[in-house]
Amino acid sequence: MNHSAYSIVLGEREPDKVFIPYTFPNINSLHSISFGTKLFECAILPDYMSPNTITIGKDLFKELGIPYESKIHAFTKDDTIFLGPLIGIFTAGFTESYLRPLGERSMFFANLLTANQSFKAFIFVFGSHNINWQEGTITGYFYNENRWCQYDVPFPHVVYDRLPNRKTENHRAIARVKDRLQTEYLIPWFNPGFFNKWEIYKLLKNEQAVASYLPETHRFTNFETIEIMLSKYGHVYVKPMDGSLGSSIYQIFYSFEENVYYCRYRDNDENKLRKYQTLEKLINHLLGDRDLETFIVQQGIALKRVNQQPVDFRIHTNKNIQGNWQLSAIAAKIAGQGSMTTHINNGGDVKTLEEIFPDYTEREQVRENLVKATLLLSECIDRQIEGYIGEIGFDIGLDKNGKVWLFEANSKPGRSIFDYPKLKDSDRLTKELFFAYALYLTEKSLLQPDELFER
Repeated sequence: MNHSAYSIVLGEREPDKVFIPYTFPNINSLHSISFGTKLFECAILPDYMSPNTITIGKDLFKELGIPYESKIHAFTKDDTIFLGPLIGIFTAGFTESYLRPLGERSMFFANLLTANQSFKAFIFVFGSHNINWQEGTITGYFYNENRWCQYDVPFPHVVYDRLPNRKTENHRAIARVKDRLQTEYLIPWFNPGFFNKWEIYKLLKNEQAVASYLPETHRFTNFETIEIMLSKYGHVYVKPMDGSLGSSIYQIFYSFEENVYYCRYRDNDENKLRKYQTLEKLINHLLGDRDLETFIVQQGIALKRVNQQPVDFRIHTNKNIQGNWQLSAIAAKIAGQGSMTTHINNGGDVKTLEEIFPDYTEREQVRENLVKATLLLSECIDRQIEGYIGEIGFDIGLDKNGKVWLFEANSKPGRSIFDYPKLKDSDRLTKELFFAYALYLTEKSLLQPDELFER
């Protein structure tokens, strides 16, 4: 693939012709031009004057659905020149506002669409209501020149899934859109679904390379399970299989001296600690009529501490332009006072490795252990999960002896940790790698589709 970027300009004089730099390979055999899912036969002629410009006649420019003049990658296969990538970000929760079409998430998407200036691409946000199936077009939201604007463009080369929650993802109409774009149009769709904690555990427990990172975990089927694990580990966590952001997580202790149970949890933005005479009373009070089989029970770990507070790590991995996993961010999360988790919305604090491990030798050993674990975990999850995964956010713990433990893997990791100023470079890298992987999928889908879709 030719990764060089070219300026795409609208030509007024020859409305149905395309002029490309004379250095393009096999220039005399090119007879078609493609953008997204649109393809047209046309005259393609060499341009000896502008080595970095592709001039597209105004009629073709309009027919192809190119939103505006810009820089874009161009590459060839057989008799066709492809312009791309055209990347669609699929989400929900649109508003009627022109200034904030996605409400509070508008700035997040604006930053994502404009984050990377080195990987040239057309990138837009869309929902199921923006698709015109008859015309084969999407009315996409672009963020251009510091404002939101809409353009009708072809179906994209690749779709990045940023649906906001599981409820939306499971909506029947949303599922139909995803299935149709993938099966009828063979559009690669990456990060296609939220992970389920119990399913991920079952997938990984028989993987020899990563099984040692997994805390003992069971589906909540009876109280005896909790009692046995409390006797083994001193404390356990009860978590919803499909939970996120640390909600509905309960840390349970048993006091032999008092013969009572204690539970830490978060309620109405407050960290709470309550005492119960029996485990049944504890569960009935906190979980009420909720389906207990939607929860898991996980081994408690005596975590490494900083200033007497537990610390764990949020680690992001991304696929790069070769389609390989690489580490993109590591942040330490220190639990807030009285909190049983390190989540930021529970009062947790974010630090860099350098801040909590001032000793270089210790820091690099920790880094090496964390990188090794998360790359192995990424590869194992990728092999086991159907679809294309481009990024994973891991919650990883280190116990007092330095052993690595996997607490959770997230297919749509939150980005609040990147508000910490010292993680700006990591924030930039994760966004760069998002573009890089989209470019990789575009190349594969056009040039080597059999290799891409055989999985």
